[in-house]
Amino acid sequence: MTSTTPSRGRRRAPTKMERAAGKAAALQKPRVILALLLLLGLTSVMLLDGYLRSEIGNDARVRDGAAYDKVPQKILDGGPLLTFTGGTAKTQSVPKKTIVLTFDDGPTPTWTPQILKVLEDNKVEATFFMVGSMVSRYPGVVKDLVEQGNEVGIHTFTHVDLSYQGTGRLQRELKQTQLALAGAAGITTTLFRAPYSSEINAVDNYSWPVYKEIGNLGYTSVFVDTDSDDWKKPGVSKIVQWATPKNNKGAVVLMHDAGGDRSETVKALDTYIKKMKAKGYSFTTVSGAMAKLNGAPNGAGRTGTAGSGQAVEAGVGQTGAGADAGAGAGAGAGALGEQPGGTQSAPGSGSTDNSANNSSNKVNIEQSGQQKATGSTLYEGKALIYAVAVAEWVLPLLSWLLLVVGISVMGRFGMMLILARRHYRQRNRKRGEGGKFSWGPTVTRPVTVIVPAYNEKECIANTLHSLAQSTHPIEIIVVDDGSTDGTKEIAESLGLPNVRVIRQENAGKPAALNNGVRNASYDIVVMMDGDTVFEPDAVHQLVQPFADPGIGAVAGNAKVGNRNTVIGAWQHIEYVMGFNLDRRMYDLLRCMPTIPGAIGAFRRDAVLEVGGMSEDTLAEDTDITIAMHRAGWRVVYQEHARAWTEAPSSLKQLWSQRYRWSYGTMQALWKHRKSLTDKGPSGRFGRIGMPLVVIFQIITPVLAPLIDVFTVYSMIFVDFWASLLAWLAVLVVQLVCAAYAFRLDREKYRYLAMLPLQQLAYRQMMYLVLIHSSVTALTGGRLRWQKLKRTGEVGTPAGVS
Repeated sequence: MTSTTPSRGRRRAPTKMERAAGKAAALQKPRVILALLLLLGLTSVMLLDGYLRSEIGNDARVRDGAAYDKVPQKILDGGPLLTFTGGTAKTQSVPKKTIVLTFDDGPTPTWTPQILKVLEDNKVEATFFMVGSMVSRYPGVVKDLVEQGNEVGIHTFTHVDLSYQGTGRLQRELKQTQLALAGAAGITTTLFRAPYSSEINAVDNYSWPVYKEIGNLGYTSVFVDTDSDDWKKPGVSKIVQWATPKNNKGAVVLMHDAGGDRSETVKALDTYIKKMKAKGYSFTTVSGAMAKLNGAPNGAGRTGTAGSGQAVEAGVGQTGAGADAGAGAGAGAGALGEQPGGTQSAPGSGSTDNSANNSSNKVNIEQSGQQKATGSTLYEGKALIYAVAVAEWVLPLLSWLLLVVGISVMGRFGMMLILARRHYRQRNRKRGEGGKFSWGPTVTRPVTVIVPAYNEKECIANTLHSLAQSTHPIEIIVVDDGSTDGTKEIAESLGLPNVRVIRQENAGKPAALNNGVRNASYDIVVMMDGDTVFEPDAVHQLVQPFADPGIGAVAGNAKVGNRNTVIGAWQHIEYVMGFNLDRRMYDLLRCMPTIPGAIGAFRRDAVLEVGGMSEDTLAEDTDITIAMHRAGWRVVYQEHARAWTEAPSSLKQLWSQRYRWSYGTMQALWKHRKSLTDKGPSGRFGRIGMPLVVIFQIITPVLAPLIDVFTVYSMIFVDFWASLLAWLAVLVVQLVCAAYAFRLDREKYRYLAMLPLQQLAYRQMMYLVLIHSSVTALTGGRLRWQKLKRTGEVGTPAGVS
C-alpha cells in the first residue's frame, strides 16, 4: 500500500537548518583549523614550559678533571675578569680591599628579593648572573633588581655546561638570555659567567675555546676569587668565613640566590657586609671594579665610610700581550661596535655619568656592563616574557584539569561497573526476593514500526525482511524522504504484508518520523533507521516495558553488524561499552539521555505531547528523550531488544557521523538547559542526567587529550618507563570495563585485542571530533544532515557473526 503526502502547490519554505547549510559548510574548514590550532597551542605551551624547566633539551653532563695544557699559562695565573680585545685575551684582578659580590642561578621570587633587601639596607650593589629561563619566569624580580642599581650578567638560558655544546647551542643560550633580560628589564649585558665555573685556573682544554668564542662576541667572562660554598648550607659563620678574602686582597665573591634553601645565605650576607665594611672594604659591581681599575673617578663603588674609596693604578693585575689601561667593561663590545643583544654600545670606561636612570642611554658606572635594549631585541624579549607568562599560567591550570579528568574518568569507570552490575542482576533476576523480574503483564497488542528512508536502496530490503520475521504483530510504515535511488520502488516490490510506503518531499529525518507518527495505527510506535536489521524478537522485547504505564520510551540494544574491519571493530567495542555500561548506569539512575535512532520505542501520545521530533537540533533522538523526561515520563533500557546496524566504514564517514552526534547533543543540552531548575520528577534529568552528560560526554572527553599529550610528553622528556606503566595501568582499567561489558552482552572477547590500538588511534579521532564540535558550538555554527554511504553488508541477524 502506498500513499503520498499532498503537495501544497508551491515549494515549501526551507527549514532553518537548510537555510544555514551553505554557510555552515563554508565555515567548517576554518573551525577544523581553529581546533587544530588549539591543540598546537597546547603542545607549544607544554614544550616551552618543558624547555624552561630543562625537561626538554636538558644536558646534565658536567665536565671535570680535563687537561689544561692548551690554555695559556698567563690566563691560568690571571685574575677573574677575562676579556678579549682584538682577539687577544686579557685578565684583570679586583683592586685591593674591594669586594665584588656575585650571585648565581637566580632569580627566584623567594630568595632574590630577600637578598635585595639586605643589599639595599646596607647600601651595597651586587652583580647577579642569571639563568635566562628563570629570568623569563620571574621578570618582575629582575626589573626590581636593576632599578635598585644592581648589575646583571648571563649564566646561560638553561644552565648547561657549554663545553659539551656546539656553536649553535652556545649562541642560542646567549641570545635567549639576552631576550629574556630585554623583555624583563629592558636591558642587555656584556657580562657572562659559565655554569659550573669557578676560579680561572680551572679553565681546561674544552672550555677555553668556549671562552674565546664568547670573548670574541664581546662578552666579559667573570670567574671567582672566593667561593662561599653557601650551597652546602654549612651555617652562617662558615659562609662568612669562606667568603672573606685573605691578606686584604680584592675578590669576586660567589654566593647563590637560587638552587634550594638560601635562608643561611640571606642571614650570612648581612653579617658579611657589616664585617667587611668594618675592615675598610668597599663593595661594587663587576663594571664598577673594572672602572676603578681603568681610572674612573671616585664614586664607582660604595664604601663603609664616605669618601674612603680609592682608584687603583691602571693595569694592576693585568696579564697578556696587548693589555692596556684603556680596557674596560665593554672592551669586547666596543671592538665589535655593537653590544651583545643587538644594542649600540655606549662609552664604557670613560663614562663619568652616575645617574641611575635606566631610561637613558647613559648608565651608572656600576651598571655600565649593561645597556638599554632597543628595536627588535626589546620587542622579541617582551614577546618571550608574555609567552612564558601564558605557559606559567596555563600549565598549572592544565595540571589541575588533568587531575580532575583523571578522577572523573576513574570515577566514571567505577560508577559504570557498580551500577551496571546492579542493573544486570536486577533485570535478569530469576528468583530470590521479589521473584523473577517482570515489567508487568505481557504486551501483545500490535505496534507500528516506522522506517524513515532516504536513498537506502542497498539496505531497505534487508531491513524490511528482518521486520517481516518479527514474532510480534506489527504494521510497518516506510516514510520515503524524497529518495532518488529507487528506495520507494524497492520497498513496494517486496510484496511484504502490513507494509505501507509513504512518499514525501525531502524534509529530513525528523519530518519523516513525525509523518510516520501521524499515520501510525497503534498507540506504540517503534522507530528505527533504514539501514538497521532487527532480530525476530526485537520488537516484542522492546515493547514489554510499556506494561508499566509510567514508561514513555524504551531504548533498545544496537549492535554493529559490520564489525569485521578495524574501524568496525573499534565501533563495536564502543557500542558494547556504551550500551552495556553507560545505558545501564543511566537507566538505574532514571536519567537516560538518548533513545538510539537505530532502535527505540515510544508511546504515540507521549511523542505528540512533547511536540514530536524536533528540527531544532541535529540529535533529534537526544532532544525527544530529554523532552520525555521533562514531561514526566520514565525512559528505560531494554538490553534484550537487539538490532544490527551498519556503522560507518571509512574514517571520513565516521568523522561526519560523530561530529553531527556530538554537536547535536550539545544543541539538545543547551535547548533543555532549563531542566536544571525543573522541580519534581520531571526535573530528575536536570538534577542528575544533565550534569553527568556534561561531565562525562563533553567536558571529560574534551579535556581527555591532556592525558595523552602529557603521557607522550613524559615518555619523551621525563621518564619513559614510568609514563608507559601509567598508561598501561589506565589501559588495564579500560580493558576490565570492556571485558565486563562484553560478558554482560555475551560477546566474543577476541575483539578486545583491538582495544590498545583503539586507544592509540580511534580515541584520538573522537577527541578531535568533540573538540571540533565544541568550537562549532562556541562560534555559533550550524550543521546540516550528512547522508552516510551504505553498502548493505549487514544482512539478517542470523548472518551476522
